[in-house]
Amino acid sequence: MPNPIVITNNIRKLRFFANEMTQQELAEKAGASRQTIIAIEAGKYSPSLELAFCIADAFGVSITEVFSHEVKE
Repeated sequence: MPNPIVITNNIRKLRFFANEMTQQELAEKAGASRQTIIAIEAGKYSPSLELAFCIADAFGVSITEVFSHEVKE
């Protein structure tokens, strides 16, 4: 059985550096609900690949600047 992958994100930091963008503003730009953004930012939910790219586009950065992963052993 493969080891689980843990996905982390820099959404809070990116929102801060984007003139303290609110979760609601990010949700509107990414085409998601505020609740979804809250869950992703808290690490309780992993976005679809499409949503991950939309979030990165909302910040004007690459997806790797928003999300990273680690394999747990």
